[in-house]
Amino acid sequence: MKHLLKYGKWTIYALAFLLGFVCTYLMVAYILSNISIDEEPENSKDVSIYILTNGVHTDLVLPIQNELKDWSEDVLFENTVSKDITVKWIALGWGDKGFYLNTPTWNDLTFATAFRAASGLSTTAIHTTFYYQMSESASCKKIKISKQQYQRLIAYIQKSFQLDKDGHFIHIQTNANYGKNDAFYEAIGSYTLFKTCNTWANNGLKSCGQKACLWTPFDTGIFQLYNQPK
Repeated sequence: MKHLLKYGKWTIYALAFLLGFVCTYLMVAYILSNISIDEEPENSKDVSIYILTNGVHTDLVLPIQNELKDWSEDVLFENTVSKDITVKWIALGWGDKGFYLNTPTWNDLTFATAFRAASGLSTTAIHTTFYYQMSESASCKKIKISKQQYQRLIAYIQKSFQLDKDGHFIHIQTNANYGKNDAFYEAIGSYTLFKTCNTWANNGLKSCGQKACLWTPFDTGIFQLYNQPK
């Protein structure tokens, strides 16, 4: 009986700690995501980019090709199922590799995948998706930036990819594609509760001098900034 009471007490302590951690995490996330960083003033609006959310995850969407960067040289059309070269935009999202490849729906999420992602024990990937056109909505916002800012964003994104010995992005061979126009690549870094897919996108906005949250693990922090009346 004493042993049962002892184990019961430690179980209560553990549950109380877990509940306290979750509440603290959500409170800090709410506070910091509501502290915004202003965009850089007085910059030309040379390049259109987009931020796109599926309700959970934020992608950065860029023109496939302009005078500053041709993404199709690194993210190859031939790595998609369609191999379509008529697409105009590329969406890039950084995240946990296990989530990307093993969790096509929330019903496929396992405790092991979730634990590895939350703890930083898993590797990461970049999910790339080609689009023919982009349309603004509450979940897709256009941002106009200068050429110099776009160059900074390019550098930020490129540093997130793993490279092979020849300096090429490393394509992940998988059948876990979400559609006909997407592919996965090996990424740098570990996904944790404190560095999520949305943190990566938010830091991308910071890198090119755009409105961003001080820190946010969720897409809502980013999109509340861009859904505000101008």
